[in-house]
Amino acid sequence: MPAYQLHLKDKRIEWGNTIDVESLIGTYPQDSIRTGENLAVDWKLPDGIYSAKEVVIELDKLLEAILVQLGEPIDGNPSVLLDSLQANLAISGDLSSLPLGPLALKDKAGVELSVQAVRIGEQLVHWAREINSDKRALAKYGPETLGELEFRSHCYGHTLIPEAIAQVWGPAGGPKVMQLYNEYLHQFVLLRDALLPFANWEQVPFEVKEHKQFKGLRFLEPARKIFLTQLLGKELTHKAIVQYAQSVLSSGLTSAGYGFQYPLGTILPAALGQSPGEAARYLLKWHPVQTIKTEETQDIVAISFDYEYDDYYAALRSEAGAGIPASKDHFHISEDHSDLPSIARLLPNTESDRTTMRFSVEREGHASSSVDLGQLFRGHRFSYRPEKNSRSKDAAVERPSTSIHQVADILSHPGLVTNTDAGVHFISTGGNELVQWALLGKLYPENVVLLDKGDQEELEAALVSGKGYGTQFLVL
Repeated sequence: MPAYQLHLKDKRIEWGNTIDVESLIGTYPQDSIRTGENLAVDWKLPDGIYSAKEVVIELDKLLEAILVQLGEPIDGNPSVLLDSLQANLAISGDLSSLPLGPLALKDKAGVELSVQAVRIGEQLVHWAREINSDKRALAKYGPETLGELEFRSHCYGHTLIPEAIAQVWGPAGGPKVMQLYNEYLHQFVLLRDALLPFANWEQVPFEVKEHKQFKGLRFLEPARKIFLTQLLGKELTHKAIVQYAQSVLSSGLTSAGYGFQYPLGTILPAALGQSPGEAARYLLKWHPVQTIKTEETQDIVAISFDYEYDDYYAALRSEAGAGIPASKDHFHISEDHSDLPSIARLLPNTESDRTTMRFSVEREGHASSSVDLGQLFRGHRFSYRPEKNSRSKDAAVERPSTSIHQVADILSHPGLVTNTDAGVHFISTGGNELVQWALLGKLYPENVVLLDKGDQEELEAALVSGKGYGTQFLVL
């Protein structure tokens, strides 16, 4: 298989071998509607590989069974039950199953996941409406089989809009219909929450195995409970997001780094392949690639990717040096960026009991420098953006010194680069995103500000951004 590639404008990142996962999705050994041991008609997600939309297709069978048991035609038709689903998947309102809106999360992880929850919930409801309009299950099973579907749903937390209550508990409804609808709602909530870590959540393939004690996605409930406790308690870390993603994807991994390989691909922070200033800091992304090959087996094994520096605070530090002195209002010097790299490769290191990855930038086929991939992502999470405030106009006179550094000089140092003396250190990459990422993996992640334009207004804002004191690195 060819090497996997991510394209970033006119540049690219390569690693591993592309794998075909698409052919594995949607083929299952059993049907989700089947006769159980007691000859009752039951619903279960069969063993197999699913995407989000495949799960929605299987869940529609529950909704169609509910509609059959309520009787056709129904006043208000399926839209009432789907409107109630929409209210449950919203992040605000009395019926919300994940009330992130009222919490007004301001931490970066909380903000990103709140946006995710809205985006995923809206699309799931859209799919649910679209799929139900086709009445696939009714055509496949007929009203008699769907009318016999019955099981106990052990969940008591989902409330309904008044119109749905009237329908489910009305003359044609009752406990049997309520159990089916409760499970329908709960499975959607589990699906939405399982997909929260992934920027490309629609594409993520995950394995479902049948459990006698769990129905559908309920095997995710223990991990989900821990994850939501951290999210709602505003104590969510990037490591916790990775741990939750590992549980969702049934990786079998117990320890967590910043990403991992599992049998259906590779999970890395979603920032990879994006411009650093615009990229998400906490979300993850699935890639259809086998990153780590193993000699013992042809199967794709689960492997966690570790940081080179478990504790970056204890890592070797190098001084950036004096650089070229700059005036307080002029940070730019004439510099040739024509030889900057246009390709980066991810290079695994599996020689020890830990698996680490290097981000190696290349120029004309020759590696020029490399940094730890985990430290690169850590540096991005800890970086700052210019923020305007009342101190911006006085920023230029508040720093004791300013200097300009060459990219090659910074990347040539061992360990992480910092400076003992307070001052402003400016590094221009000529807009090369690969070099910007490499610098984030090389600079000590404490007071680094990412710039877009480097004009006077942005510089003034940058100088009072970050910690507001100590050594500061500005990366353009």
